[in-house]
Amino acid sequence: MSHSTVASPPVTSGAATRRSLPALVTAAAVALGALGLAAPAAAETDRLAGFHHQRLDWHGCKTGPDDKAGENLDAAGARCAEVTVPLDYRRPRGRTIKVAISRLKATDPAERRGVLLTNPGGPGGPGLDLVVALGQGSPALTSHYDLIGMDPRFVGRSTPIHCGWKTDTFLRSAGPNRRTFNESVTLMRELAAGCARGNRDVLPYASTRNTARDMDVIRAALGERKLSYLGYSYGTYLGAVYTQMFGANADRIVLDSAVDPDVYGPALLSRNNRAITAALEHWAAWAAEHDKDHGLGDTTAEVLATVNRVNRTAARRPLRIGEYRIDSHHVPFLLFGPLYDDSAEAYADFATQVRALADAAHGTMVTAPPSLKATLDSLFTGGGMLEAQTPIICVDRAASRDPETYFRDIQAHRADEPLFGPLIRNITPCAFWPTAPVEAPTRIHNDVPVLIAGNDGDPGSHHLGQQAMHRALTGSRMVTLRGAYRHAAYLGAGDSCVNTTVERYLIDGVLPGSDIVCDRDATPAG
Repeated sequence: MSHSTVASPPVTSGAATRRSLPALVTAAAVALGALGLAAPAAAETDRLAGFHHQRLDWHGCKTGPDDKAGENLDAAGARCAEVTVPLDYRRPRGRTIKVAISRLKATDPAERRGVLLTNPGGPGGPGLDLVVALGQGSPALTSHYDLIGMDPRFVGRSTPIHCGWKTDTFLRSAGPNRRTFNESVTLMRELAAGCARGNRDVLPYASTRNTARDMDVIRAALGERKLSYLGYSYGTYLGAVYTQMFGANADRIVLDSAVDPDVYGPALLSRNNRAITAALEHWAAWAAEHDKDHGLGDTTAEVLATVNRVNRTAARRPLRIGEYRIDSHHVPFLLFGPLYDDSAEAYADFATQVRALADAAHGTMVTAPPSLKATLDSLFTGGGMLEAQTPIICVDRAASRDPETYFRDIQAHRADEPLFGPLIRNITPCAFWPTAPVEAPTRIHNDVPVLIAGNDGDPGSHHLGQQAMHRALTGSRMVTLRGAYRHAAYLGAGDSCVNTTVERYLIDGVLPGSDIVCDRDATPAG
């Protein structure tokens, strides 16, 4: 969804901390069937026995002088390994690939209760060094769990896919008219073709279902009977798919900033306009209170008018920001990503970015502030940091291949979604994807015990989507931080109520008896 998408803007990954966390066989099978869970067949287990019992070679994590993530892992005392998995689980004796993992061992062996596999979101977000941030954020986790990071298949160090892009994300607005929409169609076709070149043999196997299968191989290779899991943003969908496919092996599962499992796919953001707009208005109110520092307007309405002027101007002519030219394809994206963090520091930084955009809209020569420069570099020259994101999304759920369906949808919502509708409803590379999904989307419906954490003002994983995941996982409980306009609740929001609820479950096994609503840094409100 780092920020990331799909539930987060792809230039970042949905992570909470910004990298700165024998029963009788027959009885068991009957019980699992009643729960709607997948009980792995004996034949399937036998076919994967060699993968389940492989020996892992643990080694240092740093791969070179510029490997900051590896350096941080080594400094924290983590070790890394590669797990061999089938490319195609239907043919486990065929081609294999490597999935890179990291491990930060529990600091208190006497209190250790197992492994906690983590995922920062995306899809396509590398996750090896998330264990460092989680360990720093919660010493309690590191005393009770071996924290396991993972670069999912085709991501980072895990047999990566390279699409040859000069951008880190396909997210673009369709702009104000048919001409600008057609420009989007051209770009998305080119991006899809870039992923097809040299990757056709692996693209069909980039699915979340296969990553869930990889997770279960990792569980077995680590010698664990059960797997606990903490996933953010897209990682909530991955975790839910794991509970659906391997519910018998699921231990304590936390899904933070949950996506709607029935909508996840190329159109995941299409229902987010209300949440994004509310987050923008929340920031605008803050900016109005700090007008003397940023000069964007001394009322919420005036700040929003400044934002809209920027967008309208970019639709008429490109804005000059340093060496870049920003047009109507880019401005809505630039206004979306910073809304994933509602801290005062982040809001001030966002105001600085908007001030630069507003100055450029007035024709002033502008040097981009550092955070805006980093985003523009990612947008125009990034080189595909999250190249696997698109293959995962496109293979998980098929998209319409008719550009007209997207244009009609945008036009139908243009009046009520003028700023963000053309962004979240725009055509994607999935419309031109060279391979069809191998498997149908996973229907999430089971009663595995799960804790869902989220913010009610999350612009990336909107609250209605979180509630949809809650309904699909009938054994789940939900802890919601009220009045938080940000992505990631546990550790990310810095709220004691949410953090305590999550850790009480992960460490003590106490799933709340009912849903909890937290007010920031207050006792539960319900």
